[in-house]
Amino acid sequence: MTGMQRATIILGCALALAGCARGTPDLLVVPASDGPDEFAVLPSRPLEMPADMAALPAPTPGGTNLADARPEADAVAALGGNAAAANRGGTDGALVAYATRNGVSPDIRSALATEDLAFRKANDGRVLERAFSVNLYFDAYESQSLDQHRELERFRRLGVATPAAPPPPTEQ
Repeated sequence: MTGMQRATIILGCALALAGCARGTPDLLVVPASDGPDEFAVLPSRPLEMPADMAALPAPTPGGTNLADARPEADAVAALGGNAAAANRGGTDGALVAYATRNGVSPDIRSALATEDLAFRKANDGRVLERAFSVNLYFDAYESQSLDQHRELERFRRLGVATPAAPPPPTEQ
């Protein structure tokens, strides 16, 4: 057997192994990090020892607590919104009614997970992309992405007020 034939056989075996199934497709390849997880940090007020332990309120599920009395309003304020309008106590009924006017699927999470798994299997990438862990996420989901600036212009042409829209990105 010549050296060229041997190299061809080795290359063929390597490509065959690279194309083997590897379980659930992972379109977004994120490298592992030993650094801190900035999303795990929750800024909260420091705990305080009450003067009288008997004056503590009984814990209630969904109720407030002394350390974080207004979590939704605090989050809205931290993101630059109006904290006074954050927790209106059920005044969003009309919004919820409108959003659910065509019905609500009780198993929406499992249905979407099943559909997304089928989509990821169909868009698992080419052999060499999988072999070298190339990020396929943006290419695979490009047909489902929204061009926010084109959509903004469409809304403005329709007369929809868009006061808080971000500026378009600058080309570098």
